[in-house]
Amino acid sequence: MGLYDALNKEQKKAVCQVEGPLLILAGAGSGKTRVLTHRIAYMIDEMGISPWNILAITFTNKAAGEMRERVDRMVEFGADQVWVLTFHSACLRILRRHIDRLGFDNGFAIYDTDDQKAVIKTVCKHLNIDTKAYKERTLLGAISSAKDELISVEEYAMKAQGDYSKAVYAKVYREYQDTLKKNNALDFDDIIVKTVELFKACPEILDSYQERFRYICVDEYQDTNTAQFELVRMLAGKYRNLCVVGDDDQSIYKFRGANIKNILDFEQHFPDAVVIKLEQNYRSTQSILDAANAVIGNNVGRKDKSLWTSKGSGDRIHFRQFDNAYEEAEYIARDIVKKTKNGNASYGECAVLFRTNAQARLLEERMIMEGIPYNVVGGTNFYSRMEVKDVLAYLKTIDNARDDVAVKRIINVPKRGIGNATLDKLDAYAFAEGTSLYGAMEVAKSVDALSKVAGKIRPFVELIAEARRHSTEMTVAELIRYLLEQLNYAEYLEEYDSDSAEDRMENVEELIAKAISYWENAESPSLTGFLEDVALVADIDTVEDGDNRVLLMTLHSAKGLEFPYVYLSGMEDGLFPSFMSIASDDVTDLEEERRLAYVGITRAMEDLTMTCAKSRMTHGEIQYNAISRFVREIPSDLMDEVVPTPKKKIDFADDYLGFDTRPRATVRPKVTAQADKPFIAKGIGSLNQLAGISKGVPAQTDTEIHYAVGDRVKHIKFGEGTVLGLVREPRDYKVTVDFDNAGQKIMYASFAKLKKI
Repeated sequence: MGLYDALNKEQKKAVCQVEGPLLILAGAGSGKTRVLTHRIAYMIDEMGISPWNILAITFTNKAAGEMRERVDRMVEFGADQVWVLTFHSACLRILRRHIDRLGFDNGFAIYDTDDQKAVIKTVCKHLNIDTKAYKERTLLGAISSAKDELISVEEYAMKAQGDYSKAVYAKVYREYQDTLKKNNALDFDDIIVKTVELFKACPEILDSYQERFRYICVDEYQDTNTAQFELVRMLAGKYRNLCVVGDDDQSIYKFRGANIKNILDFEQHFPDAVVIKLEQNYRSTQSILDAANAVIGNNVGRKDKSLWTSKGSGDRIHFRQFDNAYEEAEYIARDIVKKTKNGNASYGECAVLFRTNAQARLLEERMIMEGIPYNVVGGTNFYSRMEVKDVLAYLKTIDNARDDVAVKRIINVPKRGIGNATLDKLDAYAFAEGTSLYGAMEVAKSVDALSKVAGKIRPFVELIAEARRHSTEMTVAELIRYLLEQLNYAEYLEEYDSDSAEDRMENVEELIAKAISYWENAESPSLTGFLEDVALVADIDTVEDGDNRVLLMTLHSAKGLEFPYVYLSGMEDGLFPSFMSIASDDVTDLEEERRLAYVGITRAMEDLTMTCAKSRMTHGEIQYNAISRFVREIPSDLMDEVVPTPKKKIDFADDYLGFDTRPRATVRPKVTAQADKPFIAKGIGSLNQLAGISKGVPAQTDTEIHYAVGDRVKHIKFGEGTVLGLVREPRDYKVTVDFDNAGQKIMYASFAKLKKI
């Protein structure tokens, strides 16, 4: 057991528990990747299990690559037979072999977000749907949510009966799926959904993979959605040797369809499951862990665990509040400069985390002013750049001519004089004949309705046909260079924008470098494989190790990373947690925000700084926010600066806003408790409007109420509570109530129907 001596007691227990269902609750920084890789090595070396029978699934290419490397180092023979892949990569391997059973060609295309948007635009046009009334992004979101929950087109249509809007969504969903099928394409959700469909439609194929993968490990299980859960359940259904590893306290992707119940209810689905908690943290100091434990302990929907470390207490958490966001950004930048000049840190050891992308701008400006090298994670993805997408669209068309989205993108790149009228004719013919756009182009010469446009499109068709012939004998890199030469693409970029042409060609060269690397490292390199590899790249996979730059990123992007020095900026109620989560009737929304705070805190290894601003420009208006409740949930003895405590009775202008914003002659309202809603400054007029709530007596509106600030009231759903605030609006009152059991809620009086008690 020499290989396993470095593991702690609980880690060893998890490694040796091989048979049957196993839930490993792995707290942040508890060495879960070490456990997973040692477990695979133990199964092969100690238990004699064939590597062929092991499947390890994770979420990002980066995590899969790291696990792959560790397994290869630990297992001398047969490691390459273990599938260590992301969900999507594993499903793609299966679909490439068997999707013809579902009526697709095996060389199907994978559509990214931009491709999906192009399809939905075409769908809305065909169905004459007003995209002002039904936003394209909303329609795509509804389709994605349906797929996450494995709701088919037919089931969606059944549920939509009697609801006009839902019926429109159902029509769009059906047409969207039909278009993808016609284009021989899948979107990212389909990759999982179609695999589940395949297993349900073809039990013999499911059985073959159940026999193949008798031992299954799933990492980051808290991030799985319903479709992924069903996929795993089906694969593990025969032998039930399923090990899932995750941390319910780090479930932060509800907006992407993640279902925290998958991990919370694991023991209900597998009553005989063994549960092992990994609570020893190897990343952070005890002060940081105590802060994280204190915050997450306020959540109800979680499994009990508490992180600890043998590293020692370390420095206390730094808290700083500033008058505005400019001062906050200035402090963070100068503090980083100070750390690097003192030799305490390098730039690459520092990360600045924030709740929303909009916060990055001020931080970037300060980094530039201080001469700090930095990268913004989650900015424009390399593969989303115009010139890269152009080249990829050509490669997609060569690989799969049924991909109408790719064809439409490049038909005039470079310009060929093919206008919308020509495309409309081709599109109409393709739609009527049930063929692809490129298919219509190929036969245009022999079709009366298209014969006039055949001359314009012939050079394009001939170029693709010739490139397709070359693709069987060229590497992807050689094929790209061939295309660039045939298209005079460098010249096209000069005409498009001479100022950016050089940078854009550098990006194309970078794509060629990627193609060379792929060809050298892939087991069976192909054009299809390259396009598949590119399609599965995530933002965080592009973060380079050893790059000595400060990283600026959202809290969601930071998951899975760690840094010696972390700055959590914008720690304000209304920003983090967001106002939507504070005002939501669903308590799980606020709990997800708290889990996000927990993730942010536990990214720090040695030093954690939390900052906030009293005022911040948001949507063109100055917004005044209170200090985040997540900061207040941290015990004061863990902080190096006292966090101001809100008084039971505060002066709204001075204490809540942080400074007096109005002339002394203005009536200044008194509020008995700090409202959850952030205050939006729209000028003196709006501030004076609040004067009506002074002494709890509101001004005249169309709604009559019979209670005031401080009164006890009763709500039909939330029960009894105390009125904290009343804000007069043109036709109603906005009422803030602290309910005894439901907590603080903000509602309109006419809907709330509160009764004074």
